[in-house]
Amino acid sequence: MALEPGRIFRDAWIAGVKKHFPGEPKASYVTPWEDTPEWERSSAASVYTQVAEFIEVSAGNTSKLTRDQKGRFVALCWIAQIYKHIPDPKPAYVADWHELPDWQRETDADIFEAIEAATA
Repeated sequence: MALEPGRIFRDAWIAGVKKHFPGEPKASYVTPWEDTPEWERSSAASVYTQVAEFIEVSAGNTSKLTRDQKGRFVALCWIAQIYKHIPDPKPAYVADWHELPDWQRETDADIFEAIEAATA
C-alpha cells in the first residue's frame, strides 16, 4: 500500500530533522503523522502536490536543480500554507530561505528529493 502524499512529506521532514538538526529537536518537529494537527497534514499534502506537479511539468528535469533550488521551492510552498492557515504567523514561520537555519534548508531539500523518488 502506497503512503499518502502528506505522509511522505511528513516522513521526509522527520527523517531530515533527525539527520540535520543539531542536538535534540523539539517534540513537535518529530511528531508522528497520526498525531500531527490536521492543518499540518493538509499543508504537507498540498506542498507534496505542488512539488509533484512541478516535477511533472518540468518533464523530470528537476533532477538538474541544485539542492538549494529544491529546498527553496519546498520552503516557499510551505510559507504559502502557513499564511493560509495562520492569520498572523510568527516571523520565524515565514522566514525567507536565507534566514532559515542550515538544518531546515537541508531538510527542505531532502523533502523535495523524497518526493522526486516517490514520483519516479
